[in-house]
Amino acid sequence: MSQTSAGPSEQKLAEQAQAALAAVHDGKMVEAGAERVSDGIHTEPTLSEGKTYRLNLVCFGSGSASLTLAPESKETPVPCDQSVIQQRITADKPVRIDVNGTKGSSGVIAWQIDAI
Repeated sequence: MSQTSAGPSEQKLAEQAQAALAAVHDGKMVEAGAERVSDGIHTEPTLSEGKTYRLNLVCFGSGSASLTLAPESKETPVPCDQSVIQQRITADKPVRIDVNGTKGSSGVIAWQIDAI
């Protein structure tokens, strides 16, 4: 059985992205994962009202993505250059996290939410 060249490379990118997040991990992990840039991240984490959290995001690949946190709806660019983006979240209302890759972007986005 042969594997396509995309499979192992995405797996390797995911491992590298998760290692980058582990390096900045601080607090108690609430939720984490990794997705293809083309699939994006769409999650509504269960957060305790009134608590503060830190969202860590990193993209390994090419191009960029865009992070939108609701209810604020503020858009933050996420370059696919292996730099970790950190965003503070205060859970006063239900939170929705959406990260969408820009056209032509590829690679893996990993995220982690820590209670701080």
